[in-house]
Amino acid sequence: MSKIVEVAEKEIGYTEIPANSNKTKYGKWFGFDGVAWCAIFVSWVYDKAGKPLPNIGWTKGMAGCPVAVTYFQKKNLVTTNPVSGDIVFFDWNLDGRYDHVGIFVRKIDNKTFETIEGNTSLTNQSNGGQVMRRVRNYNKGVLFVNVK
Repeated sequence: MSKIVEVAEKEIGYTEIPANSNKTKYGKWFGFDGVAWCAIFVSWVYDKAGKPLPNIGWTKGMAGCPVAVTYFQKKNLVTTNPVSGDIVFFDWNLDGRYDHVGIFVRKIDNKTFETIEGNTSLTNQSNGGQVMRRVRNYNKGVLFVNVK
């Protein structure tokens, strides 16, 4: 298992305080608190794992999915064979604008994979307020990135 996943696993169960505020320790660390924080969470995890992301619009990494996807595509870092610790983006409504990001943990089978994601929940995929382990489907609208 990658160091990135090890760091992310320790965060499972963390919730923003107060609820529905987008206020987190990740946002405070990033210097951009009170905003949707899934990408900020991924940046924080990579930093704490000793593999800080490059400046992707922000000196500490990424704060938004569309800018990050464009960055990774231009750098030819998109992959179809993700490994533990890779980044995974989600375009829920298939409009070409990615809505959410998490960390790839492992392939479960040919249809599903496991992630750890910040700012998700069972009732709100992209702004749910907590760090969770999720099971997702391989399908259109999923983009894997290997930055290692």
